[in-house]
Amino acid sequence: MLAFMKEPRRRCRGYRMNWRKLVCILTFIGTVGFVLQTCILPYPLHNWFLVPPVTVSSYKVTNSTINMKKDLPLATLDNISSAVSNISLNTTSEMIPSVPVVQVRADVSPKKRRESRKTNRRIPYEPPIVAPPPPMPVDPHLRRIWSLPPDKALVYAKKELEHVQIVTDDPDLYAPLFRNVSFFKRSYELMESILKVYIYKDGARPIFHRPHLRGIYASEGWFMKLMEENRQFVAKDPKRAHLFYLPYSARQLELALYVPDSHNIRPLSIYLRDYVNWIAGKYPFWNRTHGADHFLVACHDWGPYTVTEHKELLRNTIKALCNADLSEGIFVPGRDVSLPETTIRKPRKPLRDIGGKRVSQRPILAFFAGNMHGRVRPTLLQYWGGKDEDMRIYGPLPNRVARTMSYAQHMKSSRFCVCPMGYEVNSPRIVEAIYHECVPVIIADNFVLPFSEVLEWKSFSVVVAEKDIPNLKDILSAIPLRRYLWMQTNVKMLQKHFLWNPRPIRYDLFHMVLHSIWFNRLNQIQTPQF
Repeated sequence: MLAFMKEPRRRCRGYRMNWRKLVCILTFIGTVGFVLQTCILPYPLHNWFLVPPVTVSSYKVTNSTINMKKDLPLATLDNISSAVSNISLNTTSEMIPSVPVVQVRADVSPKKRRESRKTNRRIPYEPPIVAPPPPMPVDPHLRRIWSLPPDKALVYAKKELEHVQIVTDDPDLYAPLFRNVSFFKRSYELMESILKVYIYKDGARPIFHRPHLRGIYASEGWFMKLMEENRQFVAKDPKRAHLFYLPYSARQLELALYVPDSHNIRPLSIYLRDYVNWIAGKYPFWNRTHGADHFLVACHDWGPYTVTEHKELLRNTIKALCNADLSEGIFVPGRDVSLPETTIRKPRKPLRDIGGKRVSQRPILAFFAGNMHGRVRPTLLQYWGGKDEDMRIYGPLPNRVARTMSYAQHMKSSRFCVCPMGYEVNSPRIVEAIYHECVPVIIADNFVLPFSEVLEWKSFSVVVAEKDIPNLKDILSAIPLRRYLWMQTNVKMLQKHFLWNPRPIRYDLFHMVLHSIWFNRLNQIQTPQF
């Protein structure tokens, strides 16, 4: 019994002895680890057992990324970031650790985070202050031109057109469209650098200063709108002006004064006569030239007849007219301007539905559809209405045909678009054909074609005499394919000169009308002979 009770004490002594040895071993290992950490190893000893080995990339370039555990110890992150900061980007090395840039988010309380957001919202954004560009230097030659009186500036421009340099390659102008592209380019440049227009502020609405922007008479309204909004050509001082604009609308004149079914338009011309007399009595500019440096723009069919009650307005003033008919004795070539007649259905989108199909997708030889008024259209329908499948000639487009193909689709699918005169010589179909890239066939004797002083209409249209309507198909079929392709290409290049842009662009329809007025004004200037 006593022997049995002494045995556990011996076992305890052995256990106590083993525990002391364990403490000594652990102390020794800790001392060795401390020495190794301080003298040899680059990071603490416990990281050898806690951190997995760093993956080593064999790529030469350092701008790559490898995933890393998010719970990496901060000490290791510090060592890695210090190592990465010593490596410049886009450099090469044999063994580069592929590690990402880790962002450590500071522990911020939700309350402080909300306060910082409120503070950031209160700070308004201030754009950086950019110094304005230096002013462009002005050519001294232009300064001398601007200092000239208006009449001498026009004489200078007229002399400049006598010595025009040849233009061989201009990216903005297509030479086959023009009678003389070098002459047109120089005249246009002189207009841009010299011309100033004074717009009379007088006249009560709706006839004056209210542009009519919708329908087939919209050309006069669009010119008025863009002219009065223009800053480049409008002069505030009438003494510096080369031209004076009478800002009335022939369409608004008809709507305001004409008595329906009266067939009497004399009240319209009397009203305009009184307006011109009032302008001549209030301002000295009309009487200096008897109206030769004044102009008006009228697209209504009655536009030429509204000027007949005033002799100087009829004989001297430059008139931009859609109804440019030589047989009436009102339109004078070289002084007056033939204005294109454009149909605007949506004033907010004047450039809608422009474009056409390729030549290979135009199976119809010729197309026309419209009301039967005037002397030409009934004759056209008599000879070609329903007579030939290649000649799609209609009166008003029948519903059975329109359900299959609309009016615009017919134009886009035809090689030639027939544009006969109606009551008057002009027709909006000419511009519609240009918009749809269809070669226009113009049938209107005594019609002065738009911008004919600068444009070569033979290069992009066919003009047929009224007496040749029975031979219309033979005339069109005789045009070789190569020449037709050339003409159709010219129609595409011509489009930009017949567009009403909400903001005018160089060489567009607004500038073409203004240039023709400027050009015809120069034709009236007599240069002194030395």
